[in-house]
Amino acid sequence: MKLKGALALMLSPVFLLPLFALGACDGSKPLIKREPKEPVFPAADRPVASIVSSRWSNEEARDRLNEAGEVMNKAAISKGMTVADIGAGEGYYTIRMAARVGKEGRVLAEDIVASVRDTLAERVAREDLANVSVKLGEANDPKLPEASFDRVLMVHMYHEIEQPYEFLWRLRPSLKPDGLVVVVDANRRTQDHGTPPALLKCEFAAVGYTQVDMDEMPSAGGYLATFRATGPRPKPEAIRACRLK
Repeated sequence: MKLKGALALMLSPVFLLPLFALGACDGSKPLIKREPKEPVFPAADRPVASIVSSRWSNEEARDRLNEAGEVMNKAAISKGMTVADIGAGEGYYTIRMAARVGKEGRVLAEDIVASVRDTLAERVAREDLANVSVKLGEANDPKLPEASFDRVLMVHMYHEIEQPYEFLWRLRPSLKPDGLVVVVDANRRTQDHGTPPALLKCEFAAVGYTQVDMDEMPSAGGYLATFRATGPRPKPEAIRACRLK
């Protein structure tokens, strides 16, 4: 009876706990699987503008100023290219870039608002644009396929990105080796729906982009800046936020 009682005690959960604990000391891997940590990015040290209507001016008025034509010329968008239109809205640039790149080219139009994405998809289908695809992205990740794009276009939306460093970091792999990011924005405070050029340059540089060009673009309501990814992509913890002066 004493032997049976001792055996029961040894097999109790309390008694077995040290045996399991010792099991990890024999050189084998622990039984607990740890999930990889999500990268941590710095917050933007500036106000972030709220998302406004996808229509900021009618298309006829913009065409009278040759807005899209001038932007595509400055960005050197040509036939056969693959281009992403980030924050595509109602598709003003999407439709015109589809014509510019032609049947051999591709345009991916992305928006983070599902209803806007759906409306644009209907327009693309209605106009039978076989070289255009429409995608839903996320606020901090455009979710673009890797090594795919000659140009990534962001028109009057950069100041609305809540996590610019994470967004630009996740965007980098989507560029081809000679690909460019093209930003059109207004030279005013971010809370006033613009981005000061010096701040834009600093935020891109923090994630390993080099500014290629900067041009005044009155027809598009501001300036056009182009950036190329250079060197290795920095680790998220090494990125330092730019201070708004």
